[in-house]
Amino acid sequence: MKKLSVLISNDDGIHAPGINALADEIKKIAEVVIVAPDKQQSAIGHAITVNSPLRVQKIDKNGSFFGYAVDGTPADCVKLAVRSLLPQPPDLIISGINHGSNTAISVIYSGTVSAATEGTILGIPSFAISLTTFAAADFSYAATFARKLALMIADKGLPKGTLLNVNVPSVPASEIKGVLVTKQGKSIWNDEFESRRDPSNREYFWLKGELLELDFGDDIDQRAILNNKVSITPIQYDLTDYSMFEAMKKWDVQTLI
Repeated sequence: MKKLSVLISNDDGIHAPGINALADEIKKIAEVVIVAPDKQQSAIGHAITVNSPLRVQKIDKNGSFFGYAVDGTPADCVKLAVRSLLPQPPDLIISGINHGSNTAISVIYSGTVSAATEGTILGIPSFAISLTTFAAADFSYAATFARKLALMIADKGLPKGTLLNVNVPSVPASEIKGVLVTKQGKSIWNDEFESRRDPSNREYFWLKGELLELDFGDDIDQRAILNNKVSITPIQYDLTDYSMFEAMKKWDVQTLI
């Protein structure tokens, strides 16, 4: 049986501990190529670079080649890897392991999810995986889960246009209470901008806030995490509201001409 080929990217940057843990585990089952941002790109969304060139640097770790660092976004990394750096498209793309959750509205902002979304746009089965803490963390369980899921996707496949968004609770493996296929929640951030002054007394603003819980069903991504269950959410990049599409057929939009 042909060994899997897997492209790994992220938004925390090529030197982040999550991508190291993921690569080490996926190398047990696949040929791995790593193409990731050269610096932190969290919350960059699905931005791509169009007004400046992209530069690529080979990165060595522990005396051997580790991967390619790109001075661009996560979506840039996947697009560049598939279109230029790799001799042929990979069988699978994995983005992560993100240091922090990507549930609810955070899916829209996430560079981690966007890297996997770009892979899906390019027709390659893809998933994003995140560990739901911003504190110092052990990525080993999430990496093992990613390896098992990669093999399952290789066996079962994913529908065209669909990717998986995985969130793993940051608890010991013995405290994981199961795996749940979930819906994306509707919780949003209670954004605040804190006004500060720099040494020249010029005002600047720093974004902060807390996630407002708006969903309470057990099959919602954020609730699954709070219940110590791994959340797997199938998502799509097609943003069409199909119920509104049908409803608007009754609008007399021709009067707008």
